Amino acid sequence: MQAPLPALSELERARYEWQMWTPDFGEEGQRRLKASTVLISRIGGVGGTVACYLAAAGVGRLVLAHAGDVRPGDLNRQILMTTDWLGKPRVDSARRQLQELNPNVDVCTVGENISDDNCLRIAQDADLIVDAAPLFRERFAMNRAAVSQTKPLIECAMFDMDAQLTTIIPGQTPCLKCLYPEDPPHWRREFPVFGAVSGMIGAMAAVEVIKLLAGIGDLLTGRLLNMNLRTMEFRKLPVLRNPECPVCGQSVRMSDTVL
Repeated sequence: MQAPLPALSELERARYEWQMWTPDFGEEGQRRLKASTVLISRIGGVGGTVACYLAAAGVGRLVLAHAGDVRPGDLNRQILMTTDWLGKPRVDSARRQLQELNPNVDVCTVGENISDDNCLRIAQDADLIVDAAPLFRERFAMNRAAVSQTKPLIECAMFDMDAQLTTIIPGQTPCLKCLYPEDPPHWRREFPVFGAVSGMIGAMAAVEVIKLLAGIGDLLTGRLLNMNLRTMEFRKLPVLRNPECPVCGQSVRMSDTVL
């Protein structure tokens, strides 16, 4: 039996009043957000924006995974990092900022980057995962954890003035390994980035999370949204499941059998 949704306090109703005016969202949608736990893999320019808007929206619990300390080069885009926090752990800066924004949100931090060794452990309590890691070895590890634990995965990424977004539902949609059978050779740890670009795709990913948790709107399932902000061209491309995918192929066949 599914646990009942948590009630909202009067202060929470006042805080979230304007978004609860959204007709298909309402108080039930807000209670669904409050009941949810979201894992965000990396809280840099993209993931930090996701975390900020999910905290503002009232997601009940955020799990933030990111290793390392704040560096000067982070500050052009990582909105949860501040100048006075240089040389200190990123996750501590993020927790401090998010709890000042919304003390009703439980912020749990993990000072590790996602890997094959820790992905299952870090993801185990999450209802949904947001993957905003810069390296594909981390993305592939998070994808395997999501498929293994049958948890939705929001994939968001950017490079220069390009960005992309898709929603993965294990057993129903292509997984990341279907989209990228191999690690893209041009993808690297450091790359050109404006904060406005990473913030834009992070905000769009947060909307996708809210829609999925609340059960509203149309999701980017089976579609990859590609954006070129130099030209302001937006394209939605269909993506196909690979029945021989080494990560999700078996789960896809099992899902098809049930259907």
